[in-house]
Amino acid sequence: MQQRIICGDTIAEMKKLPSGSIDLIFADPPYWMRTEGVLTRVEGTDFDGCNDDWDQFQSLEDYDKFTEDWLTECYRLLKPNGSIWVIGGMQCVYSIGAIMQKLGFWFINDVIWHKKNPTPNFMGTRLNNSHETLLWATKSKKAKYTFNYKTGKELNNDTVTEEAFAKGERKQLGSVWRIAVCQGTERLKTDNGNKLHSTQKPEEILYRVIAISSKMGDVVLDPFGGTMTTAAMAKKLGRQYIMIERDETYCEYGQKRLDAIEFEDTPIARAAYDEKPLKVSMEQMIAAGYFTEGEWFYFKAGDGVAQLCADGKLNYNGEIIDMHSCAAIARGVKANRLNGFDYWYVKRDGKLVSISEVRDNYRQSLK
Repeated sequence: MQQRIICGDTIAEMKKLPSGSIDLIFADPPYWMRTEGVLTRVEGTDFDGCNDDWDQFQSLEDYDKFTEDWLTECYRLLKPNGSIWVIGGMQCVYSIGAIMQKLGFWFINDVIWHKKNPTPNFMGTRLNNSHETLLWATKSKKAKYTFNYKTGKELNNDTVTEEAFAKGERKQLGSVWRIAVCQGTERLKTDNGNKLHSTQKPEEILYRVIAISSKMGDVVLDPFGGTMTTAAMAKKLGRQYIMIERDETYCEYGQKRLDAIEFEDTPIARAAYDEKPLKVSMEQMIAAGYFTEGEWFYFKAGDGVAQLCADGKLNYNGEIIDMHSCAAIARGVKANRLNGFDYWYVKRDGKLVSISEVRDNYRQSLK
């Protein structure tokens, strides 16, 4: 199990790693913010933004070269079916995206991180900058990348209310994520009580990224480890991790953070919602006694529509048809087929029971 922090220059250290060895990369590179002077809050205190040495570059050409160099190594390290996420603000995301396309990366999605609690625009001279962009990509258009679609639904609190979620409502996870900026006890502090890192990302972003785009045991690389949020969420979700960070202080505090993190064995970590159910046939279920040849198949309204044949097909007005086509014909829809397991019912103890429920019971008996 790889769980390590490498303290050193990211490009030099990535060159030491074997090609095609990484399943998932999350990169939070320098944004090259180009801030000048001192920003002052409304009440008169100075705003401690990002003016760190690691975010300084001489020119756009200098920044682009740095970006192309580290992305080139990411491309080499990524497995053919792996994927990469890169986060950036308006200052850098367009340059990063163009370079990614130049190197051959294929975009899957861009995701908007909509900050619930953005830093105000203190001068009132432009719109409040309340989002950042994440780019999700693979090495090629044909890559069979991991996407835990149903896990994403379980993590979607952006378009499903807490009340609706509790009642079982699920919706697709979209490309606008409403997540608060890192704050409170989640933000790492120095021994003096100052924030350790100026651009620490919230755990919820990394939790989502890792949960939906990797599997248990996959190797996750972060070439700009920072406060090790990527590693913390990777460890919590049962993934391996390699963090590269040049700042020794970040590495020291990051390791302390990781020492306190434990793996949480949950359906999200295991992507249990995306496990494909055991495939079973009607013939198998008839042979096992879960269905009976000649019994009637009903719609929810309660009318007997067709009778079951020994081979799992249905006798509908004297014509032998598969259950899916029969559902479409009997309901009079334009489609040639409907999923019969969504429409057909049988009677058990005088009550209508979905054939999908009967199938689930049969699957359970095989475990």
